[in-house]
Amino acid sequence: MPENVHESWDYTLYVPNDLRAVTVCRRTLRLILTVHGLIGLVDTAELLAAELVSNAVRHTKGPAALRVRRSPEGVVWIGAWDTDPEPPDAPQPLGLALDVEEGRGLGLVMACADYWGWRPSARFGDRGKYVWCELAAA
Repeated sequence: MPENVHESWDYTLYVPNDLRAVTVCRRTLRLILTVHGLIGLVDTAELLAAELVSNAVRHTKGPAALRVRRSPEGVVWIGAWDTDPEPPDAPQPLGLALDVEEGRGLGLVMACADYWGWRPSARFGDRGKYVWCELAAA
């Protein structure tokens, strides 16, 4: 079924602090985008979500959440919430991070998303932050 550009939706998946949550989030995101007719975004969105959720569970001690929403204008917003209110480390440009084992995640997000950023958040009852990115669906 073709997606209505003006249709907006919003999903949140709460996950424990467990690296297996990254796989659960990727598969859930793939399903969400597929049922909404956005299969062309799946590969990039999965990569971005995996990086964001991975950072949330690796660098914090509490639970995390993946939030995926689509605006009426057709923008797909992907965010990972965690319990650490501190800003993420600044991303390294990918050209500088190719030979390192860790530290490429936000560089990938910066390279693949249309926009990205972070903001403090207490939305889920705990202080924390959202690290988010946007992809144009149209």
